[in-house]
Amino acid sequence: MRKEPRQERSRRMVERIVTAGRSVLARDGYARFVTTRVANEAGISPGSLYQYFRDKDELLTVLMERYWAETGDRVAAALADRLNDPPDRLIRNAVEALLFALEHDSQLLRVVVEEVPPRYSEAHLHALRRRVQDLGSAYLAGRAPGERSGTTRSWVIVSAMEALSVRWILERPAIRREELIDELTLLATNYMAGARET
Repeated sequence: MRKEPRQERSRRMVERIVTAGRSVLARDGYARFVTTRVANEAGISPGSLYQYFRDKDELLTVLMERYWAETGDRVAAALADRLNDPPDRLIRNAVEALLFALEHDSQLLRVVVEEVPPRYSEAHLHALRRRVQDLGSAYLAGRAPGERSGTTRSWVIVSAMEALSVRWILERPAIRREELIDELTLLATNYMAGARET
């Protein structure tokens, strides 16, 4: 950011701009995401916005950082106190937590996945995956020490669950949410069972 907010008033202004930016991006899409629209949404002048953000790229970078951090916080919070659950329950919890986090703002998810250039999200999305994978790896290492790499299995499971969850949210096929959770849980459970047997 051009100017780091130090006073409460400045911090409130930044939050106002970021909230407005998120609304504009979700509603109007990436192609129409411009600073004048964000300033109008925030009820401020473009000059006030430029005190904190040099341009739309800088604002979009902050938006993506926050979006993926919040998504990661939702997943981690839903999973953190459930690591002692049996394997079948933990996997279901993980699927539900990931779906819940991604569904939180499905319109913004659509814009982020389908319109925003990957360069804005790559590092933040990687950090989210790493957080979830680390939780999974810790669980697998504690449950099955000496087996095939928990890190590898965790990466495969998280990547598959993320991809399928995003597709379900964006495409809305004729599959009920509970049915999807059942299928993803079965998929991951069978994969883990197969990993233990080899």
